[in-house]
Amino acid sequence: MRPLITLFLLATLAVGGWIWWAVYAPVSPVQTQSVLLHAGYSTHRIAAELKKAGVIHSELAFRLWHWRHPKPSLKAGEYLFEHEASLPQVYERIARGDVCFHTVTIPEGYTMFDVAKAMEDAGLGSAEDFVRIAETRTELIADLAPEAKSLEGYLFPDTYEFTRTQTQEEMVGAMVRQFRQVAQQIELNTDVNRTVTMASIVEKETAAPEERPRVASVYYNRLARKMALDADPSVIYAELLAGTYAGSLHHADLSMNSPYNTYRYPGLPPGPIGNPGRSALVAALHPENTQFLYFVSDGNGHHRFARSLQEHNRNVAAFRRSLGLR
Repeated sequence: MRPLITLFLLATLAVGGWIWWAVYAPVSPVQTQSVLLHAGYSTHRIAAELKKAGVIHSELAFRLWHWRHPKPSLKAGEYLFEHEASLPQVYERIARGDVCFHTVTIPEGYTMFDVAKAMEDAGLGSAEDFVRIAETRTELIADLAPEAKSLEGYLFPDTYEFTRTQTQEEMVGAMVRQFRQVAQQIELNTDVNRTVTMASIVEKETAAPEERPRVASVYYNRLARKMALDADPSVIYAELLAGTYAGSLHHADLSMNSPYNTYRYPGLPPGPIGNPGRSALVAALHPENTQFLYFVSDGNGHHRFARSLQEHNRNVAAFRRSLGLR
């Protein structure tokens, strides 16, 4: 009888020791581990993913802990494990939803191709897939801009925080929602596609916010006189769409056959050529009242404006002299 009691006590001690080790002994990841838990994962699947990543000792111990300490839900998301932690600490992080966010900053004027590259660089999916969504999911903005050919112009420049459990459709949707919020604030509710298209050109032409209403006035004045807009950024965008842009614009490119080529086709291009920020949108909504028809860089980050071609040519000559050119 005594040997059986001894055996039972030894077994109890062994089980107790194993439970203590599996639950309370900290696990030190060999390196930073990323664990991606998707919505709908069962406790069994979560435990398996954690064990596979080497952040818990035992799947069984995790399931038992969950059974003994049930939470309303274990949160989906991406979790980074960099430091040693016991099973209860790991469990509490997942119950709390202490997920990892990827911060992505989209500067004003970025095209959908630039945005796609930024998303890919942040590890949030392929650029190719992002562009495909931006080119096809126009129903996201159809009520405001039924003429929109893509979501170019409506992926609002801002700083976003996404998780890798979000789909790219959800990320695109967040950018469009941000555009909608800003559009409501500035009362952009009519001629949306036209205004955003103008704002996208203004955004590309000057980085100085105080100049944008004046630049917008130049283009509106040219439209009113049925003059070609002659906006270089529109030609660059045409080449981006065609996949032929090599990083710089040449004189021969100005004859490119594209409705986005504002040297060849009169009026505004069929849609935005980038994603304008709030300042450019306001400038397109409220341009200055001027008679200017031309502008050229002054070599110091701003522009010289002109009412006539003769005045413009003098400004161009002054700019060339500032560069040491004849």
